[in-house]
Amino acid sequence: MADQYHVDLSALEDTIRKLNGILKDLGGTQSDARYKTTLSPNALGAGSTGVNFVEAQELHDAHTKMKDAIESIVDHLHDVTNEFGTKTKKVHGNYQNQEAETAANMSGSN
Repeated sequence: MADQYHVDLSALEDTIRKLNGILKDLGGTQSDARYKTTLSPNALGAGSTGVNFVEAQELHDAHTKMKDAIESIVDHLHDVTNEFGTKTKKVHGNYQNQEAETAANMSGSN
């Protein structure tokens, strides 16, 4: 006798819904990382009138490097989550189609 299995389509739908929520949150995070963490080169004292903070350029460079790294990480998380969501939607659709086809075959309407 063949083993039986069942795919819980509602669990897949729940996963898709949760992934869409994560993507929405990541969209805000992407925007924040890109636009709300900018630091002008003069913010730490470099080039300000009468002020010459020696470490200002180093700090600005370190900030820029970290900002770029965070943007890259958030972009990667967004891409991976989006890809997983797309594949989950495809799997859900395939199983849904298979269930409909099986039901039609069993009822003799195919």
